[in-house]
Amino acid sequence: MGDAEGVDAIETLIVPRAVDLGEMEVRRALPSTKRQMVGPFIFFDQMGPAEFLTDQGIDVRPHPHINLATLTYLFEGEILHRDSLGTEQTIRAGAVNWMKAGRGIVHSERTSQERRNTGQRLFGLQTWVALPEADEETAPDFIHYGADTLPMLDSDGIKARIIAGEAFGQKSSLKTASETLYGDVELQAGTSVPIDATYEERALYTISGEIEIAGDRFGKGQLLVLRPGDAITVRASKAARFMLFGGAPMGGPRYIWWNFVSSRPERIEAAKQEWARGRFDTVPGDEADFIPLPESIGKPRRASGGVRYP
Repeated sequence: MGDAEGVDAIETLIVPRAVDLGEMEVRRALPSTKRQMVGPFIFFDQMGPAEFLTDQGIDVRPHPHINLATLTYLFEGEILHRDSLGTEQTIRAGAVNWMKAGRGIVHSERTSQERRNTGQRLFGLQTWVALPEADEETAPDFIHYGADTLPMLDSDGIKARIIAGEAFGQKSSLKTASETLYGDVELQAGTSVPIDATYEERALYTISGEIEIAGDRFGKGQLLVLRPGDAITVRASKAARFMLFGGAPMGGPRYIWWNFVSSRPERIEAAKQEWARGRFDTVPGDEADFIPLPESIGKPRRASGGVRYP
């Protein structure tokens, strides 16, 4: 099943490592020892699926980011986002929260009291996109797109929502700082879809079901980095769902430490001191809580060369 060495179209196969956070399991596909970035994507986490009963939920306390943009996308459930710009936005399935950290932002992600009262099933993705050097220190920003505002293809057994970039004849209006591709694709059993080589770097992350590429089959929870320049066809041997993502590679290396990403390791060191000394803005409505600066996860590491990150 999914022998990457036997599939010419696939450059790298990654099986994400699972981390049990107590309240739910998270599977981290990027960065990994095999591949650290795909286009501008430097971080790719699957959250859940998890079942929260009454009075249960997630509580990701206020924490900082710099020099990146976060993109939260849900398949099921809701998350309440608050940030230091004063944003308070509930994200629901099929919608997009695009938060550009720029020179610095703080945010929290929690389960609302309403959802705690009823319980919910939560399943989604959290991704980070590195910013071009010229945009790293720009002003922070937040944009929300409802599910009904994103372009959709729904035809001949193929359903695709284009979150960023252009694919399958559909183009998203989400403005990204660099060339970025991100799409949510569902296929009925027996249906095929072409994946063009329009973007230099591309990958698939399988959400459910089973897909077939060049005669090999891949189940859920696998990251398939596609070979540059090759057009491929994905066939659903069973009803399947996957994320298509990538874009243009960054013009230089990126470093990552905790929630900080930058082209300059010294900028990360400065951000560490700023957070430790309370120099970031607080989150309106969530001022009383925060995540302390970690003390034992090492130095910033360059996102290349098979580095394993905490």
